[in-house]
Amino acid sequence: MSADLSRLLNAIGLLGIGTVLTLAFIDQLWFRDLPCPLCILQRAGFLAAGFGIALNLVFGPRPSHYGVAIIGAVAGAAIAMRQILLHIVPGTGSYGPPVFDLHLYTWAFIAFVVIVVGCAIMLLDDRQFARAEPMSSRLKPLPLSALLLFLVLAIGNVFSTIALCGTGFCPEAPTDYMLFEATPT
Repeated sequence: MSADLSRLLNAIGLLGIGTVLTLAFIDQLWFRDLPCPLCILQRAGFLAAGFGIALNLVFGPRPSHYGVAIIGAVAGAAIAMRQILLHIVPGTGSYGPPVFDLHLYTWAFIAFVVIVVGCAIMLLDDRQFARAEPMSSRLKPLPLSALLLFLVLAIGNVFSTIALCGTGFCPEAPTDYMLFEATPT
């Protein structure tokens, strides 16, 4: 696999992560389904995995970049599994409405597993690491779009978390943005 094909596949992967984060924002802003602390940590896992993939786009494919993505995805999967296990016991309820009969934290776990498997498959072809080729002009718009989308979503998640949690701990079941709540006089 050439470095250009690797960059194309990494750009598609980063767009996939961007899509997941965009859907999380739509759920948060449009449907007013505020993320719980575990949901915020899962978003951080997506950001860490996306950071590793973004490194491949900017600096060329490297095994260490895939390692960053895998570590982020494994951490996110562990957090998602924790949330699944919290709500798997009958009568304990769940967090948020289901989408296609699965809750968002279950979909997040599936997405993290896909990221780990995708990175592992990419690591199987050593030819992409042979020498760093300059990014060809025909591939530049897609990786650039993926990077810009990821950057905007990363910044958006930081601001969203600050607005939701303020300067302290995040509420277990948030009902409003702490930063915008009226302070009692």
